[in-house]
Amino acid sequence: MEYLHLDDDLHLERIKPGHATTIFGAIDRDREYLRKWLPFVDQTRKLADTENFIRLLGIDSGKERDDVYCIWYKGEFAGLIGYKDSDPINHKTEIGYWLARHMQGKGIMTRCVEKLTDFAFRNLKRNRVQIKVAVGNAKSAAIPKRLGFRYEGTERDGEFHTRRYLDLEIYSFLKKEWIDMLINRVH
Repeated sequence: MEYLHLDDDLHLERIKPGHATTIFGAIDRDREYLRKWLPFVDQTRKLADTENFIRLLGIDSGKERDDVYCIWYKGEFAGLIGYKDSDPINHKTEIGYWLARHMQGKGIMTRCVEKLTDFAFRNLKRNRVQIKVAVGNAKSAAIPKRLGFRYEGTERDGEFHTRRYLDLEIYSFLKKEWIDMLINRVH
């Protein structure tokens, strides 16, 4: 899907080469803020690094492509969200995300995660959606908790970041749980 509408203020657009300058500008502007939890920030030193990231997303490696979306809030770039490490044989995917510092606290990411979770179950025929969050990243962990994802446990030393390993909290939703939640919202 190229474009996902959430409301008048918020939409997702599949990442394109033309977005590289905007994305790199946001990373560069918020470098110190983002690098605390995001390992890729230290490897994103110049525009060409972002261009290469986008190019690699489009390469057909014989497997299903993981879609990454630009988040646009009131016409301004807010961050990225996307599927990663998708496994179509086992009908599962993971959602990863980051948000520019000045876009925090507006409910943007919660709405985007909810949209991609619903899209994964309805349109991509996934049975499981998971989110991994570094232990201690309370703002990021609040999103799956707020949406009702189930905490499954901790992946020890799950991510290498700034010369050390971080433990990752794992949250998941199953399709049947998602459907039950939606039915209960209506009643």
